[in-house]
Amino acid sequence: MTPDSRVSASTDRPDQWAGEWGGSQVAFGEQGARLTYGSYLRLEQLLSAQHLESDPHAHDELLFITIHQVYELWFKQLLHEATAARDAMLGDTSGATEPGNSPNRLWWAQHLLQRMHVVERVLVQQVDVLETMTPQDFLQFRQTLAPASGFQSVQYRELEFLSGAKDPSFVERFKGLTDHERARLRRRLEEPTLWDAFLNVLRERGLETGTDEDVVRSVRTAAHDRASYSDVWALAEALLQHDELAAAWRARHVVMVERMIGAKTGTGGSSGAEYLRSRLPLQYYPLLWDLRSRL
Repeated sequence: MTPDSRVSASTDRPDQWAGEWGGSQVAFGEQGARLTYGSYLRLEQLLSAQHLESDPHAHDELLFITIHQVYELWFKQLLHEATAARDAMLGDTSGATEPGNSPNRLWWAQHLLQRMHVVERVLVQQVDVLETMTPQDFLQFRQTLAPASGFQSVQYRELEFLSGAKDPSFVERFKGLTDHERARLRRRLEEPTLWDAFLNVLRERGLETGTDEDVVRSVRTAAHDRASYSDVWALAEALLQHDELAAAWRARHVVMVERMIGAKTGTGGSSGAEYLRSRLPLQYYPLLWDLRSRL
């Protein structure tokens, strides 16, 4: 090959910008000219979604909106991972990219739960950013929020339902739900939870699940025979970690609310911090916590 032909080949097919994807040649970099960073992430829509209600605009309202929009994005990701982890434990891997045989699907479920743990730690740490806002700065725009409230987060309730804490009363208590949002919550009430999926794994491994006492004995068996039930025990621990991190977020959240508004009523009409404190004892998997006393 002559120098000229090498140049020509490089020009015709710039391998330094090319890759194989699905059997098709893909051009990377500006030469691709298919998507941009902004168009792929829909940044025009995303960055135009922060509408301040205060007039004149309170400086910290943008921070408040951004934090809560980011929370909703993380809730969406957690729902995505939790749904896939549940389906893997149930044996439904139709939407998964991992192989569908039993050992691999349980590994996939554990992997997704571990990803959830990392995201949930971010949720807790994100409160630190919100606490850079002083109570008096929050009061500059708080009254414009009513009756909007974090209590109305549909995705957060979906996550609780999917995790195992189903409460049909929330569907009726929520005010201002769209038909689509109400349908989503009802669907979560009807579909299997992560706990239902874990019980399915126990049954597949020949472990009893007929009563709560059977479940505790079965998980205790897995705990003391990890050579035979390492995957079962790993899933039990991953679920408990999910439960613990959800509790850590609730605890961190209520302290932040008390720091910001004290004993004031919430913007949505709830008792504020008092209501949030009433949710602290919630456990998604009480049997896994009870097991600790029997190991």
